[in-house]
Amino acid sequence: MTSPISIVFHSGYGHTARIAQAVAEGSGATLLAIDEHGNLAPEGWERLAASKAIIFGTPTYMGNVSWQFKKFADASSAVWFKQGWKDKFAAAFTNSASVGGDKQSTLYTLFTLSQQHSMLWVGTGMMPANAKASTRDDVNYLASFAGLATATPSDASADEMVPGDIKTARLFGERVADVVRRHN
Repeated sequence: MTSPISIVFHSGYGHTARIAQAVAEGSGATLLAIDEHGNLAPEGWERLAASKAIIFGTPTYMGNVSWQFKKFADASSAVWFKQGWKDKFAAAFTNSASVGGDKQSTLYTLFTLSQQHSMLWVGTGMMPANAKASTRDDVNYLASFAGLATATPSDASADEMVPGDIKTARLFGERVADVVRRHN
């Protein structure tokens, strides 16, 4: 059976793709990559139309989505005009090199995209790891509620990503899958 959840994402260096994979592991979602030219294959658009939930993913570059993701978002205006994603669930994630990195700006851009499409937003639903004893390997160490936020040092490969971020991504995927199941 095909998953009712799709993850549409752009990844510039492999880090966002690794987060997308972890979210898919938790949710059972289908991965739909936006290519380096900002295009999504026609079958990807068909898959999004058939989905009950769409999870958006992009790196945070210069405080916002990548230009490739923005091209995809702009192309979604044809779907918006027909209200094709109305009442589907939406969620989002982003990764940047800095712990702060203005990721909330990116998540707000993705939230706004979902609201323009009349979608229903799903946040992380996770408590933050914000005690003195907390470490970078804890779940939701970056304390993001609106969407999943992860950070990878600029000189780290996708294989060197923080285990706590990967676990948080899996749990985020589980949350979206649970919301979809409960509202079938």
